[in-house]
Amino acid sequence: MSRSYGETWVYESLVGGIPGLAIPRRIAVAVQFLLFEVAVLVLGWYYGLWNAVLAGTIAVLVAAVGSVEMHRLGANNRLLSTPPEHKRLLFGSSIEIVLGVLAFVALVTYLFVWDGALLERLFGASPPAPVVYVTLLVLWDLTYRIGTSWWSAVVALWRAVHVDLSPEDAAIAQRLDAENVAFSAVQLALTPFLFEEPILLGAVVGHVLAVTVVCSAAILLTRR
Repeated sequence: MSRSYGETWVYESLVGGIPGLAIPRRIAVAVQFLLFEVAVLVLGWYYGLWNAVLAGTIAVLVAAVGSVEMHRLGANNRLLSTPPEHKRLLFGSSIEIVLGVLAFVALVTYLFVWDGALLERLFGASPPAPVVYVTLLVLWDLTYRIGTSWWSAVVALWRAVHVDLSPEDAAIAQRLDAENVAFSAVQLALTPFLFEEPILLGAVVGHVLAVTVVCSAAILLTRR
C-alpha cells in the first residue's frame, strides 16, 4: 500500500522513496545488518582491533533490532483510527530526526572533546580513519533510534490525553506503548561497554527510564 509524505518515519522513506526499488523490510534490515557487520569484522581484522569487534557487533545488532521495531511501530500506529493531527505529529514533524541529531552531536562532542578514553580503549591512541567513519555511522544509527523511541513516547502521552479511542484501538495503542519500552530497553545491551564511562552509562539508562515512565503514563491514561 502506498503512503504519502508525512505518513512514515524518515527511515522508512529512504528505501521506499527510490523509484523502481521495492525491498521487503526484512530484507532491508538484513542487508543493513550484514553491511555494517561485515565492515566491523573486516576493519577489526585488518587493523587488529579485535577488542572493538564485540562492542561493534552489539551496536550493529541493537541498530538492526531498532530498525525492525521502527517498522513495527510505524505500521501499527498507522492502523490506529486516530485523527490526522496524531499521525502528522508522529511522522510528519520529523522531530525524531531533530532529537537524533541533538543526541548524536552531544555524543560526538563527548567522545572527541570531553573524554576520549572510550575511543582510545577500543581503537588505540590513533584510530584509523575508516574505523572512525564506520563507528560514526553506527553511532548515528543508534542515536536516531533513541530519538525515535523518545518522540514516540512523547506523542503517545499526547494521544493518551487528547484522543478518545475505541476499545480495540486502545488495546493496540497500549501494546504499542509497551513495545516502545521494550524497544528502548534493547539499548541496555550497550551498557557493559560503558561501565567506565559514567556519563554515557547514565545517559543510556536515563533514556530507558524516561521512555518507561512516559509510556507507562500513556498506558494508564489511554482513553477508551
